[in-house]
Amino acid sequence: MNVAGMGLVHTRGRGIAALEQALEQGWVAPATVEVRGVDPGTLPVYPVSAETLTDKTVLAKARRADRFTRMSVLAACDALDDSGLSPHLDRSKLGVIVGTALGPHATTFSFLDGILDFGDAAVSPTAFSHSVHNAAASYIAMTLEARGPTLTVTHFRFAFHQALILADIWLAERRCDAVLVGVTEELGAVMQHVCARMLHPAADGRIKPFAFSQKPEAVPGEGSAFFLVTREAAGKAYGNLTDMTCNASAPTSGIDLQILDACGLTHNEQPYRHLVIPTVPVTGYAPLFGSIPVISGFHAAVAALMLKQQRVYAAPVRENPATILISDTTGPKPLSNVLCSSLDDAGRYGVFRVTNGH
Repeated sequence: MNVAGMGLVHTRGRGIAALEQALEQGWVAPATVEVRGVDPGTLPVYPVSAETLTDKTVLAKARRADRFTRMSVLAACDALDDSGLSPHLDRSKLGVIVGTALGPHATTFSFLDGILDFGDAAVSPTAFSHSVHNAAASYIAMTLEARGPTLTVTHFRFAFHQALILADIWLAERRCDAVLVGVTEELGAVMQHVCARMLHPAADGRIKPFAFSQKPEAVPGEGSAFFLVTREAAGKAYGNLTDMTCNASAPTSGIDLQILDACGLTHNEQPYRHLVIPTVPVTGYAPLFGSIPVISGFHAAVAALMLKQQRVYAAPVRENPATILISDTTGPKPLSNVLCSSLDDAGRYGVFRVTNGH
C-alpha cells in the first residue's frame, strides 16, 4: 500500500513539521501528574496538550466529542490534507479504519460513573454514544463525508497491524480507492492510576528500548497517527506499507534499518533481543511519544518520513547494555527497507515493512 499522506497528533504537537522537530530535538523530559493511592504519588507522562486539540475549523462537527475522538479526527483530516488528494477522491470509495487498544476509556468510565450516580434512566445519552469504540471512526467519516466502509479494530498490542491488513484487503478487493487507516490511544485519569500501579514508571523519565529488561520502565503517553493509503503511488508517496503480519516469519534480508516497538508496556522485554538483526542498525522512538499500546503506528510514520527524506534520525535514548548496533547519528542515509518489529506478553510478534519500492 502506498502512503499518500500522514497526520499525527502527539505530545510534541501536531503534523509532520512537529514530528520532524521532535526527531531532530530528541528526548525531552516528560510531564508529571499526581496519582492518588499509589507510592510515590506521581507519574511521568507524555500527554497531548489541550492547545493541540483546539482547531475549531476541523472540529466543527465534533464540538461535543471527547479527547479520543478529537485526536482521531485531527490526525485523519491532516493525513488527507497532507496527501493533496482531497479534491479528487470519490468519497463513496474512501474507507476509514481506526485501530486502538483501549478505545475512549475516559468517556466509558464517565458513562459508568453516571449510571452509578444517577441510574440507568438518567445517565447522559451523549456519554453513552461517545463511549462506544466506533464513535471516533463515525466522526471522521462525518467530518470528511467519507461514505466507504468504516470500522474500528481493537487489539491490545497489534491493532495497527490488523488495521493495515484490513485496509490492504479493502484496496485489493477495490472496495475502496483509498483508506484512512490509523491508531489512537488516550491517557485518562483512570488509566494513569492503572499505569502507576501495574507498570514500572521510569524514575528518570526515559523509556529504554534497548535495555531488554525483565522489568521495563514506562512513561505512559497518548496520541493519534493516521495514513491515507492507496493501491498505487499517489499524493506525497512516502513509501509503501507491506508484509504486515502477526506471529509469522519476519523478513530479515535487505533491511536497512530496524525499529523496535519496545516501550515499557510488556512485562518482560528480554525477548526483543532475539528479534534484533545483528548486522542491521536498530532504533526506537518510543522515548519521544511515550509508552503507547499502538506505538507501531507512530513508528510507521517515522519510517515513512525517513524513507521520503532519505535521512535517518538517531535513537533518542541510547542505553545499550547488550551492545547491539544502534542508529546513533542523525543525517542523510540511503534507505529502501525499514522493518518495524513488535512483541506482546505472550511472545507473539507483529511486523511490517516500510519500503520505497512497489
